[in-house]
Amino acid sequence: MLPELAHVDCWIFDLDNTLYPASADLFGLIDVKMGAYIQRLLGCDPVEAKRIQKSYFHDHGTTLSGLMMHHGIDPHDFLDYVHNIEMGSLAEDRRLVRAVADLPGRKLIFTNGDALYAGRVLGALGLSDSFEAIHDIHACAYQPKPHPESYAGMIARFAINPSTALFVEDMARNLKPAKALGMTTAWVNNGSERGDHEAHPDFIDYEISDVGQWLDDILGTDRA
Repeated sequence: MLPELAHVDCWIFDLDNTLYPASADLFGLIDVKMGAYIQRLLGCDPVEAKRIQKSYFHDHGTTLSGLMMHHGIDPHDFLDYVHNIEMGSLAEDRRLVRAVADLPGRKLIFTNGDALYAGRVLGALGLSDSFEAIHDIHACAYQPKPHPESYAGMIARFAINPSTALFVEDMARNLKPAKALGMTTAWVNNGSERGDHEAHPDFIDYEISDVGQWLDDILGTDRA
């Protein structure tokens, strides 16, 4: 382990476009489902549905949050529908599985998705047994990252000491609250939509492009 990371005893990972590359484009499939949901909900055409979807995503952190705020939708109904996608673009990454297993300390998932979907993604990546728990959008009381309340709830739920935790995330702006709490941060800059929005070195300790490679680098590739 790199000496500057020897203090870390809790490793927190975002899910989408973090544990797999953005080029897998699961969000492309989810976008199609979101568009269809909004069209059905509001009776609008695909162009207007796309505009609404992206507006809510940019303004509220997730499309779900915007739809709940402006239209009072049932989050379970929405998430069940939009996450009903194929996982064929994902593949097991043995290097990542091994590297996560070799990390000393606790390992958690912190996602704006839901636990059922996260479990399917982790299964496709070979990571089903790699994490202690998933802190999802339901556990966040529908306050998505980067709302500070979502971080506070996770810290309280799992008795995390932020000063000995590290958070890995592809959306740079979601690292700012983590850094403010005292966490070490790693930004996965791999082409996520608006992933570099608000990126600033003040709250990014490490900029990486591939989580498995980075973990190998900090752990040492010659480990048994």
